Amino acid sequence: MALITLAKEALSVALKAGEEILRVYEGGDLKTTCKEDSSPLTAADEAADRVIGEGLKKIAPGIPVLSEETKAEPYEVRKLWKRLWIVDPLDGTKEFIKRNGEFTVNIALVEDGRPIVGIVHAPALGVSYCGIVGEGAFRIDKDGETVIRVADYRGERLKAVGSRSHATHELGEFLKRIGEADFISMGSSLKFCLVAEGSAHLSRRFGPTMEWDPAAAHAVVKAAGGSVTDLEGRELGYNKEYLLNPFFMVTGAPPFPWQEYLEE
Repeated sequence: MALITLAKEALSVALKAGEEILRVYEGGDLKTTCKEDSSPLTAADEAADRVIGEGLKKIAPGIPVLSEETKAEPYEVRKLWKRLWIVDPLDGTKEFIKRNGEFTVNIALVEDGRPIVGIVHAPALGVSYCGIVGEGAFRIDKDGETVIRVADYRGERLKAVGSRSHATHELGEFLKRIGEADFISMGSSLKFCLVAEGSAHLSRRFGPTMEWDPAAAHAVVKAAGGSVTDLEGRELGYNKEYLLNPFFMVTGAPPFPWQEYLEE
């Protein structure tokens, strides 16, 4: 199946998952519990995970799924997967609980450890982002589909976007070293999407994340001409033995020279 067809089908699955999320969101009782790692889990996470798992199996039965809410296969099994879906059924659960709308459904298609298709759908905001590496990136909302592209920071006042619920002291110090810059707070993978559409120039994550957190939005940024790298400048990889990500930077093109502002 062509990547553009897979992307369209995956977007359809994300939209259906978003409908399930909104039913819980608007219904009043979120049925919030805590997972073993103390992160929150709601009925919406579980409902979206079920819809996505069933939907992806229908559109591409031969492609396995790695999801935040489903126990991962052992690495001895996963390392044989050339292609896989990496899914976060509800990214930004804390924003969901706060009811600020800044939460997303994330679906990525990964091949040989690199994201090639990404869908980021924000059901409460009525906006979706789709990235197909080598084909382009798009924003879809009530006005239709718009091609998006990262912005060039040169000649503009730098705009940095960071987490609304996971701000860190290190991020604050990093921005102080940069100096003249505007800071935008945003939840979930929407931070990446602001970079992808040119509304921000960079985003840096200092806190711990798992592969399903950035994978889909990584594809959107990459398809829009930007990059997602670790602090050594290497592109983030996926379906690793250990699913924890290193700290990373999201930037447009040309990349802002962020390494000059790291602490020695």
